[in-house]
Amino acid sequence: MKTKPPEIDGELIRTWPLTYPATLGSSVRAKGIFLEVRARLPEAAKRSIKFTSTELALRMPVDVEREFRAASDVVAKVLQGVETLPVIPREVQDILAITATERHRWLKDGRLPSAGTRTVKLRGRAKKITFHVFDPQLVEDVLDRDLVTNWREEDAATAAENRRRAVWKAKTSSSVKTVGEAESSLTKSIDENAAPGLAGWEEFARHGLLR
Repeated sequence: MKTKPPEIDGELIRTWPLTYPATLGSSVRAKGIFLEVRARLPEAAKRSIKFTSTELALRMPVDVEREFRAASDVVAKVLQGVETLPVIPREVQDILAITATERHRWLKDGRLPSAGTRTVKLRGRAKKITFHVFDPQLVEDVLDRDLVTNWREEDAATAAENRRRAVWKAKTSSSVKTVGEAESSLTKSIDENAAPGLAGWEEFARHGLLR
């Protein structure tokens, strides 16, 4: 015999805690879990699920006990594997306290490797978008080891080195240009000072000064 669901003020209620291993301390991740759960529920039960940063709560009228049990089973099943749900971009940014620019840079250079891609259709739009997702265990490891601090220090050092090289390149290019302009100016000066009617001048220019 099945146990009757708990009832409060004429409603059937069941709650599920959102633990740290599930959310990694992120309210954005908690909302992502909520949206994942709600997406799996029957249409009639979608409005009955609510969430806070610490728990999910399902509340339905007492006269729909069968639907309540079915919805509860769906929530429980999704939450069984919640700790392994891929971390989407906005969640990883919140968990690691990083910017979108940093996420793109570290994804590109392999420091924050992708766990695959996910394609979704935006609400009210025909266009679909595809984005990279991340392994929650890897994200937790980055967080626990404070790798973001190290990566930012590496990026700052790289940026400083790039600026130094750019300055050196600019100075080198300027020096070469100055020398070239000086040589061009000297040649022009010689040409301008040459006497137009001087006999044998072209031959003198070819052979140089007499020794």
